[in-house]
Amino acid sequence: MAFDKTHLLGIEELSPPEITTLLDRANIHAEAERGARDHGTPLKGLTQINMFFENSTRTQASFEIAGKRLGADVMNMAMQTSSVKKGETLIDTALTLNAMHPDLLVVRHPHSGAVKLLADKVNCAVLNAGDGSHEHPTQALLDALTIRRAKGRLHRLNIAICGDIAHSRVARSNILLLGKMENRIRLIGPPTLMPAGVRDWGVEVYDDMA
Repeated sequence: MAFDKTHLLGIEELSPPEITTLLDRANIHAEAERGARDHGTPLKGLTQINMFFENSTRTQASFEIAGKRLGADVMNMAMQTSSVKKGETLIDTALTLNAMHPDLLVVRHPHSGAVKLLADKVNCAVLNAGDGSHEHPTQALLDALTIRRAKGRLHRLNIAICGDIAHSRVARSNILLLGKMENRIRLIGPPTLMPAGVRDWGVEVYDDMA
C-alpha cells in the first residue's frame, strides 16, 4: 500500500500495513546501501531542514546523510545560535520557516508534543526525530527493520525491553510498534522506572531478569 500521510509524528498514528510499507521501502534502501547501488534521487529538488533543539550526533548525521543520498538539499539549523536563544517561540520559528517554503522539517525537541505543535503551523511535511519522553518513531522503525531482517518476520515474537521505560521515548515507540504487530512484549526494570499505568498497555511487566 502507499504511505499517504503528510507527517510522521509517532508510531501511535500508524496502522500495521503502513508500518510494513515503511519497512519495505527502508529495506530497499538498506539493500542498495549494502550493495553500493544507486538509491536514485526521489528527493531531488526538495529542501530538508534539520532542526535539533537537543544535542545529537548520530540522529542528526543520519538524517543529513540520508537526505543528501536521496537527492535533497539539506540544511542543518544551528539552534544554539538561532533566534530561539533570544526568546523566539517555537511557533514564531515555525512561521518564519514556513515562509521559506521548505518541503520537509526534521525536528527533535526536549518537550513532548512540541513537534506536533510545529506541524500544525507549517505547510510542509514534518518528521519527528524525538520529542521529550513522548515518541521517537524513526528509531522504533529502525529497530523493527533490524528485528525483521534478523528473524525473518516481525510478528508473534517474544520481545523483552529492559531498563528505564518511564523516561524512554524509544521504549514507548517500540512498545507501540511491536504491539501493533502482534508480538508478546515483556518490560523489565525497577518499579520506579516503569510508567504509571503500564500494566494497561497490553505488556507483561517484570522487575528482575530471572
